[in-house]
Amino acid sequence: MNKKKRIRIAAIADIHIHEPLGGIYRKLFKKICEEADYLLICGDLTQRGLEIEAKILVHELTDCHIPVLTVLGNHDYEGGEVEEIKQVLRKNKMYVLEGEDPVIFGDIGFAGVKGFCGGFEDYMLTLWGEEMIKRFYYEGVNEAQKLETALAKLQTKYKIVLLHYSPVKETVVGESPEIFTYLGSSQLERPINNYQATMVFHGHAHGGKVLGKTSTGIPVYNVSHSLLEHLNPNHPYVLIEL
Repeated sequence: MNKKKRIRIAAIADIHIHEPLGGIYRKLFKKICEEADYLLICGDLTQRGLEIEAKILVHELTDCHIPVLTVLGNHDYEGGEVEEIKQVLRKNKMYVLEGEDPVIFGDIGFAGVKGFCGGFEDYMLTLWGEEMIKRFYYEGVNEAQKLETALAKLQTKYKIVLLHYSPVKETVVGESPEIFTYLGSSQLERPINNYQATMVFHGHAHGGKVLGKTSTGIPVYNVSHSLLEHLNPNHPYVLIEL
């Protein structure tokens, strides 16, 4: 009897592509795409949020012939060219996840949003005070709701979540505690637990921990490139088999 082929997912984040870096990621992406069935890039694809940087990224992925799925990160919003970046990526057959509509390949479904700040657990931002604080709070709520909508549509055996911001404190530990509020939000954890996601990948916390879990035990991977490169320069990405 033939065993069913295992699904291999590679994930990375915070590659911060910009013009002087053109060419250095092509070899890495080629290696990843020879090992994996899917490549996830969890935000901060670009350094300054410019269309030209997205075009450089697409060129770096020339030798990658597997599905590439991504969410945007805070850096990708910096230059005010978000729509142009998304257009470049989608034109080159990358899947840009923004909540609400998941992407499905057979038994595996992918749901993703950028996420937002807000803090974790007992220190999560609350809906109180100035109007600006309330707007900040609701931005996190809206991102979590978009993720919930996407997860609710998935009936697949595997439910994979892509984020830029972390849904749990555990994977940002190692960063300065003073900035935890800006590294993610427990708002994102709720739909992940409620819809029993298989696993979660995020970036943003360059100095955090690679592996954590939600309060219900769902694995959460911090796949920030600089973090993974520091731990293993020859393997600066996470590769998981399902």
